[in-house]
Amino acid sequence: MCTLEQRGNIFILTLTGDDEHRLSPSLITSLLSTLRQLKSQATRGSVLVTTSQGKFFSNGFDLAWAKAAGSKWMDRLHEMVESFRPVIAEMLSLPMPTIAAVQGHAAAAGFLFALSHDYFLMRSDKGVLYMSEIDIGLPLPDYFAAMFRSKMPGVSTRRDVLLRGTKVRGEEAVRMGIVEAAYDNEKSLAEAAMHLGEQFTSRKWDGENYQEIRKSLYPDACGVLGLRIGKVDAKL
Repeated sequence: MCTLEQRGNIFILTLTGDDEHRLSPSLITSLLSTLRQLKSQATRGSVLVTTSQGKFFSNGFDLAWAKAAGSKWMDRLHEMVESFRPVIAEMLSLPMPTIAAVQGHAAAAGFLFALSHDYFLMRSDKGVLYMSEIDIGLPLPDYFAAMFRSKMPGVSTRRDVLLRGTKVRGEEAVRMGIVEAAYDNEKSLAEAAMHLGEQFTSRKWDGENYQEIRKSLYPDACGVLGLRIGKVDAKL
């Protein structure tokens, strides 16, 4: 599951436990509930830092749960895809800066969740970014594609990640422009994420204005996710 801790104006969302943090229906529900709770608690100067425990940030959807349904496993997969859609929509409409501190592997939907943050930090000594759909023969959901078009720079980078299934480690991810920076160990990563968060809290930005500007940067993704852009929606 996940927990939410507050340190001053910084909220820390942690995927808990030492497993793969597979995005099962229960974890997706927990994430969505936590993000909506966070939205209601946000004040001027709030910041979100998302991290995880163990070796994995998130290894994507819970395919074992889906395949337990036998011949109807694709129906279960579709259920997870659609229930995860509002999680990504909430990330784009949170009224605060968001920072992903990815200390382990992030694959498929887990990679997308990290990418949905404003700032993406990871480790250089451990952790891999990987979009597995091309290798395991699954389609790319429309909002996944829209987010990768919006958030990942360069046609060749998107090609290598999505059409070659390239497994990207920290320093390479920095060179490709996927992440802001990579750090040698978990302690350095956590310190960097908190330091960045503290820089943002000191600016005391208006959250509603922040999220409207963010949405205006990604009109393609917002359209696919059903998010309207404009001050009229700032309190929705």
